Amino acid sequence: MYLQVENKVLSVGDINLDGVASASLFLIGDADTIMLSSVFDTPPESLIIGPAKIIASGEA
Repeated sequence: MYLQVENKVLSVGDINLDGVASASLFLIGDADTIMLSSVFDTPPESLIIGPAKIIASGEA
């Protein structure tokens, strides 16, 4: 792959972000190296996220 980059003047005004994904990168400007990694071995459909419930065991 051949990539030619021409650095020119960059002017950024306002940025409005409504939301981001669980794995995202938002970058304005230059970066020499970007290394991203993620590990998630539980399928999203098996997660139950909600208020914690206390379960009484019946033992004193």
